[in-house]
Amino acid sequence: MILSEPEWQAVELSLKVSVAAVACSLPLGILMAWLLVRRQFPGKTLLDSIIHLPLVLPPVVVGYLLLLGFGRRGLIGEYLYDWFGFSFAFSWRGAALASAVIAFPLMVRAIRLALEAVDTRLEQAAHTLGAGRWRVFFTITLPLTLPGIIAGTVLAFARSLGEFGATITFVSNIPGETRTLPSAMYTLIETPGAEGATARLCVIAILLALVSLLLSEWLTRWGRKRLGL
Repeated sequence: MILSEPEWQAVELSLKVSVAAVACSLPLGILMAWLLVRRQFPGKTLLDSIIHLPLVLPPVVVGYLLLLGFGRRGLIGEYLYDWFGFSFAFSWRGAALASAVIAFPLMVRAIRLALEAVDTRLEQAAHTLGAGRWRVFFTITLPLTLPGIIAGTVLAFARSLGEFGATITFVSNIPGETRTLPSAMYTLIETPGAEGATARLCVIAILLALVSLLLSEWLTRWGRKRLGL
């Protein structure tokens, strides 16, 4: 399958955006899952609802909210640009942010389910033997949650690859900068005589999603086998 230069750009940009989205959101995803499972605090239900809100909101709404918050003159974006010269708007970084927000609930949910399955008696026994809170977390809790972390990471990666609505609303559809695989397909669908290119990108999108799901299943099984689960 031979892809043109713009098509390769779209595929490479999608991979770059997805990797950045997952890498930046994973620490926060682990933290949020841990808070929701192991801590009781006022507003916990509200926090849970906010985390999962992108699952039920139209992606265009999420993109519009990101534009209001992180656009060049947004509530937060204005200060980022004026103080640091940094902007999410019309940049691949903005596409990564949009993808991360949309995929974040899937990541948190997978990690949360794995964390709920961890036997807290193991942690209590470690505390009894003198292990500190952080040591228990990194040597017991985190390794036992590994299958869920792997599954959540790969699922978030796959979801990021397919993100379109929030991305195009927030950072537009700029060739070589924000035109990811779904945006490129949208452009080609509206272009007369581009049926072949559209079909090629469609096949690439299906293959990437399928490989991601198969990899998620294999890595989860590998993690469970390593942990003896």
